[in-house]
Parts: sequence; C-alpha cells; structure tokens
Amino acid sequence: MQDDARQGKTGTPMIRRLYNWTMSLAESPHALWALALVAFVESSVFPIPPDILMIPLIVARPREAFKIAGIATVASVLGGMLGYWIGSSAFETLGRPVLEFYGKDAYFDDFAVKYNEYGAWAVLIAGVTPFPYKVITILSGTTGLSLPVFIIASITARALRFFVVAALLWKFGDPIRDFIERRLGLVFTLLIVIFLGGFYAVKYL
Repeated sequence: MQDDARQGKTGTPMIRRLYNWTMSLAESPHALWALALVAFVESSVFPIPPDILMIPLIVARPREAFKIAGIATVASVLGGMLGYWIGSSAFETLGRPVLEFYGKDAYFDDFAVKYNEYGAWAVLIAGVTPFPYKVITILSGTTGLSLPVFIIASITARALRFFVVAALLWKFGDPIRDFIERRLGLVFTLLIVIFLGGFYAVKYL
C-alpha cells in the first residue's frame, strides 16, 4: 500500500517534494477537501497515495474516521473514472506517458489482449494492494472493460482499502499506524492471493 509513500522518502526529488506537500495538507483547515483532491488525482496520474494524508487525519479526528474513509472512497472512484476516460479517449496523449512514468508500458500490447477476461479482478487487486491503481484505471479504459463492471469493482476495492484503514485507526489509534504504513499492503496482497487460490481450487480441483 505504501510503496509510493516510501518512494516519497527515498525516490526522486520531484516525488519527495510531492510527498512533503501532501503531508503538509493534513495541517490545512481544508484538509478534507485536500484529501478528496489527492484521492481523485491519485486514481489517474498522481504518484502519492491518499493514505498518506488520510492516516494523520484519522489519527487527529478519530470520530470522523469513517467519514474520512467515505470521502477518500468516493473521490478515488470518481478519479478512477477519469483514468478510465484517459485510457479510452486520450491514451496516446495522456495515458501512455503515465504508463511510461510507472514503467508499465513495455508489456501493454500483450497484456491488453488478455486484460478484459480478468479485468474486474485486476481492478479489485490494484484497488487494495500496492500495485498502482492508476495504471489499471487507464488500462481498463484503453481495453474497453465494461464501465459498470469497472465502477462496481472500483467501489468494492477502494471501500475495502480505506474503510479497513479507518477501522483499524478508529479502534487502535496511533499505535497501529506503523503496521498500516508498512505492512497492511502486504496483508491485503496475501489475502487476495489466498482468495484467488481458493477460487481456483473450487473451480478446477
């Protein structure tokens, strides 16, 4: 979950500046609007995940934990729809440069052929794991994944990710913060692997 966040600490100067700017928004009187903005643009182009802003907000305002998670979810799904549009209508001018920035353009043509068969799963997995969600939103539009399927998968994935974070912080407060920032993405990834393994076993064994 926090790969981009760690990149903000150790990556390029531009990423570090964006990371520091995002963190500073938590102190703003308009922090909730800032969270909505970050969650929106992160789903299509922005490299810093909204968790970076959401976590300190919830720690500071535990009574608003689920409101904050709801704002992040709605804004992220709307931003995902922008990513879908970029993929479907502006891939060469906007989508491909984004994929190149994240190093995901090299295998795009081969991947796109098979994408729609597993598109909903791809959206779900990217929505809760450290894989850049923006890459999947653009690919979904480019390959013509069903828009209703994309929206449903996005809502499910983003709500799961943000509300689990909110619930943990609401229940345990700041002591759980290190686990969320360092290990929750791995936990989500393992759960997805177990779930898909069980699905495969039921279907083929």
